[in-house]
Amino acid sequence: MFTFLARRIASGLVLIVVVSAIAFTLVYSDGNRIARVILGPTASQESVQQRAEELGLNDPLPVQFARWFGGLLRGDLGNSLSDNRSVIETLSLRIPVTLTLVVFTLIVTVIIAVAIGLFSAYKGGWMDSALRIFGVFGFATPHFIIAIALVAIFALALGVLPATGYVPPGKSVEKWIASLILPVTALAVGTIASASQQIRGAVRDVLRQDYIRTLRSRGIPLPAIYLRHALKNASAPGLTTVALQFIGLLGGAVVIERVFALPGLGTLIIDSALKSDIPVIMGTVLFSVVVVVVVNVVVDLTIAWANPKARNR
Repeated sequence: MFTFLARRIASGLVLIVVVSAIAFTLVYSDGNRIARVILGPTASQESVQQRAEELGLNDPLPVQFARWFGGLLRGDLGNSLSDNRSVIETLSLRIPVTLTLVVFTLIVTVIIAVAIGLFSAYKGGWMDSALRIFGVFGFATPHFIIAIALVAIFALALGVLPATGYVPPGKSVEKWIASLILPVTALAVGTIASASQQIRGAVRDVLRQDYIRTLRSRGIPLPAIYLRHALKNASAPGLTTVALQFIGLLGGAVVIERVFALPGLGTLIIDSALKSDIPVIMGTVLFSVVVVVVVNVVVDLTIAWANPKARNR
C-alpha cells in the first residue's frame, strides 16, 4: 500500500510541475505586455521596457519559472498587479467560498445520485426510463440556465431565497445557508443527472455477475444484495465518477459564482483575466491543479482499499 501511495504522490507532483510550467509559459511569454498592464496604457515604451527589466520579465522563461517555483516553495506567489495584495492572501479569501459551494454540491449529489441510481437499478421499468430522461435533461441544460430559472422562481416570484450575494457563516448561519441553496441546487441538478446514470449502469453491470445469481439462489433478500454486495463492488466506477464530478464542479463554479455574485475563485478568475492580472491567474491555476491531483490520489487510495487488485495498476 505504501508503494502504491508513493507512486501516486510522485506522479501527482510531476503533473503539478508540468502543468504549472505550461501555464507559466503561456502567460509569461510576453514580459512587455505584463509591464504595460502594471504601468497603464499611457506609459511610454521606454518605461515599459525598463519596468520589464526591473521585474526580470525579459529573462529566459526557464529562469523566470525557476524563480517563481522557488517562491512557491517558500509560500510566496507574488503580488496582484491590480491591488498589490499578496496572491496567497487573495486566494485565502476566495478559496473557502468556492470549496464550500463545491463540497456542499458534491454531498448533495452523492446522496441523491446513489439513492436514485440504486432505486432505478432495483426497480427498472418507468423509474429507469424517467431517470434516463432526467439524465439527458440535466446533462444538456447549462448550469446558468438552471440558475436563472431558480432565481426567477424562488427569488423573484416567491421571494423565499436571496437572488444574489454571499453571507459568511460568522455573520449569520441561517443567511449563509440561504445564500448557498440556489447556487448549490443549480450546480447539483446536472451532476446528479450524470452521476445517477453512471451509478445505475455500474450497479446493473455488477448484478449480471455470476456470484450475484448465486446469492439470489440462496434466498438472500434483494435489498441486502444491492446494499452489501452490488454497491460495494460498483464503488470503483462510482468513486471515479465522484472524482470527475468534483473536478467538473470547479469549472461549473466559475459561471455559477458569476450569476449569484459569490466572491469565490470563479469570480476571481474572470476578474483577473479581464485585468490581465497574471500572478493571480497563475495562483488559481496552481490551486486547481493541486485540487485535481489531491482528489485523484484520494480516490485511488479509496479504490485500492476497497479492491486490493487495483494496487497493481
